[in-house]
Amino acid sequence: MWMTRTGSLRKFDFWLSLLIILVTLVLAVGRVFDWYSLGFFIGPFRASHWLSIIGSSYIAIATPAFSILKNRLKAKYEALVKFHVLGNLSAVLLVTIHFVSQVTRSAPARLETGLALYIAMLLLVASGFLYRFRIIPRFNIGTNRLLHVGVALSFYILIGIHVLHGLGIL
Repeated sequence: MWMTRTGSLRKFDFWLSLLIILVTLVLAVGRVFDWYSLGFFIGPFRASHWLSIIGSSYIAIATPAFSILKNRLKAKYEALVKFHVLGNLSAVLLVTIHFVSQVTRSAPARLETGLALYIAMLLLVASGFLYRFRIIPRFNIGTNRLLHVGVALSFYILIGIHVLHGLGIL
């Protein structure tokens, strides 16, 4: 089921994953250098905030759905993994735009919890990428899975804290 290092490099989803990461980096740099702006409001929130709400909601719903479905639909495992990896990377792209938009504002709002949340998300991406594509063949897959699941739980706790902080409850 798991690929060797060279097997990963031949997989379309590996290259598509790298493309999504590259697009994320380009959009982040573009926001830092003010190539585009998402500071306008749509209802009560800035456009960049809506991107974060969409991305975070996707992650919050799709990840547990993947966890449940992968055990119930074993014949569809590979399709579910692609859905999980590519969908979550796309959600990370949206959240990254929001994060960079907040950091580049003159008065970053709620940066304390947002920074911790973003770091957890980056650790999730890194551990998930290593777990899925086995970039480091000697890296213990059981340890990486434990790391990935542990960071995912931390991520969910931090989302809750960040939302409560944003609502002024904490």
